[in-house]
Amino acid sequence: TGVAMMKFKSPPVNSLSLDFLTEFCISLEKLENNRACRGVIFTSAVPKIFSSGLDITEMCGKSTEHYAEFWRAVQEMWLQLYGSNMVTVAAVNGSSPAGGCLLALSCDYRIMVENPKFSIGLNEAQLGIVAPFWFKDTFVNIVGHRVAERSLQLGSLHAAPEALRFGLVDELVAEEKLQEKAAAVMAQWLALPDHARQLTKSMMRKAMLDRLVAHREEDIQNFISFISKESIQKSLRMYMEMLKKKKS
Repeated sequence: TGVAMMKFKSPPVNSLSLDFLTEFCISLEKLENNRACRGVIFTSAVPKIFSSGLDITEMCGKSTEHYAEFWRAVQEMWLQLYGSNMVTVAAVNGSSPAGGCLLALSCDYRIMVENPKFSIGLNEAQLGIVAPFWFKDTFVNIVGHRVAERSLQLGSLHAAPEALRFGLVDELVAEEKLQEKAAAVMAQWLALPDHARQLTKSMMRKAMLDRLVAHREEDIQNFISFISKESIQKSLRMYMEMLKKKKS
């Protein structure tokens, strides 16, 4: 059909570890280089979670070299996905905070399961982390300045119905209809000539992609200096302890 399906399967919560990001970028590049592939649908093979976002263990108690390598991989994921020539559809079948939300935001279209228990949003502020400018720009482009400003400052996670109201997702469907709907949306997008759609997408997104490319090293250094602060490391350690307690 010319459409690939990429399923995230990194239990328990599909967190974006260095390994996950590397595998993701390799897989996406393979599809991008395959002329027969015109579109890709992203979904999760782990129940109730699309992706929990960046793996906190990659940002806690590691070397500056590790932080640089990790952040470069996060950048690469966004540059490849946001700039993809393919039609990209996120079939969001679970909660999707922080980096998981960015993954979905970077796609052309987002369909979420109609379940008020599932939420999505850039909630970095809750962990004492600041969403970088390119996370923020992607968010603003989709929901508008006011909603983005309030959501980012409060680190809000929006339940599926609210996410639809804000335009954070394009539509909600029952879980059993998700794949069918994603395929139908994909067919609608692929009905257009590829070159016209690709050039339009590039025109809409190029300035943002160029901005990160131009400031990539500076962005990595900003991340390293921020994440290395003892106050940030302390809040990340506290958050990890809280997660451990929840599990037990």
